[in-house]
Amino acid sequence: MNSTESTQNSIEEARQRLYRMVNRYGDVWNPKVIRQSMVLDELINCYNRAIKDKRAEKQPIA
Repeated sequence: MNSTESTQNSIEEARQRLYRMVNRYGDVWNPKVIRQSMVLDELINCYNRAIKDKRAEKQPIA
């Protein structure tokens, strides 16, 4: 498994955890839910950076 696949798996796990937390606490403004949302956001940002870097590697140097 490469790093983007690993990150995708982490994103899905974090997303599922967020859904469970919203159901548990019943409020998206709960501090624990907000923290989990931030974790998910950071994972998505990491994934997007990795994809951008891979695309840049494939660009021909002119």
